[in-house]
Amino acid sequence: MRLRNFLLTIAVLGVASPGGPGVLAARDILDIPPWLQAHVGTGKGQIAPVVLQRARNLYLQKVWEGKAKNSCYFAMDATRPAGFGRRFYVICEAKKSFHAISSGHGNGRRLKAANFANGRRCAKNFSNAEGSKLTTGGSYVTAETRTSFKGYYRSSGKKTPLLRSFLQFEGEGDTANARERAIGGHAAVLLRGMCRRKDPKSPYANKEGYVAWGRLQDYSAGRSNGCTSWTRAESDKIFALIKDKPTTVYIYPESSDIEKVTQAVKAGKSPAREGLYWNASCLREIRAPKFWSKEKLEPIIAKYRKARPPAPSRPLPLCKG
Repeated sequence: MRLRNFLLTIAVLGVASPGGPGVLAARDILDIPPWLQAHVGTGKGQIAPVVLQRARNLYLQKVWEGKAKNSCYFAMDATRPAGFGRRFYVICEAKKSFHAISSGHGNGRRLKAANFANGRRCAKNFSNAEGSKLTTGGSYVTAETRTSFKGYYRSSGKKTPLLRSFLQFEGEGDTANARERAIGGHAAVLLRGMCRRKDPKSPYANKEGYVAWGRLQDYSAGRSNGCTSWTRAESDKIFALIKDKPTTVYIYPESSDIEKVTQAVKAGKSPAREGLYWNASCLREIRAPKFWSKEKLEPIIAKYRKARPPAPSRPLPLCKG
């Protein structure tokens, strides 16, 4: 059945099937259809060749394995500028659809023992360390979706609940601890200035009859805690697309890419001339990227946490007015 489904998928995409099962080798990477080639490049709204190649190869591999059951797949280029720069890609080859949208990158942390914080525009630091709040490039498959109530806020004078969905990613290799790190995708919205009001009739009231209230903040142009974040409008489309149909997410760069680019920069060589890819604008800004392995960074974070245990939880203050 898996073989039949894979061949059907290949037929829909209009490309030739690979010669056999197992991991797709470089020679098996399928030709990019002409309509998609028009979106390949390093310009605005385009996808870099290496990012598309790897994302497409991952998708076809997971279709073969029966883990991707969607006609679309995702990719992200974390070397591009954040803000409203379009660097997350929704590719639906069966429909000949290519959509580039904005997304955030991990903000990292600035600790006394190690500074691995990222700027708002360009990501310099990457890591798979738990607690690092950084992005990790590599291969993912979408898993379950969880929706939670964050609190109420006022919109056009009306009481509105913020229900934010979270799409869990499952990783492999450097990204294998994605579930432990709670890495996934969600809308770039949250509530600030939280307080509580008595509202026992609310379906979201706690056992004391209180509900949380706050001020809605959209941080689509900012950073995240390591997850992939989208605008609310784009998030709704993505969640509708992957409902009951898991697919793949490929995020560039991987740790090996980062190390090669860093080595080239330190040697005074142009990464592009060495056949390496990094967004030129961001590379000028960060000078050289850095990958912090979990083996190196997690002990530093653990020591920091031990020295600063979290304060005991307290109920939210009562809302005024």
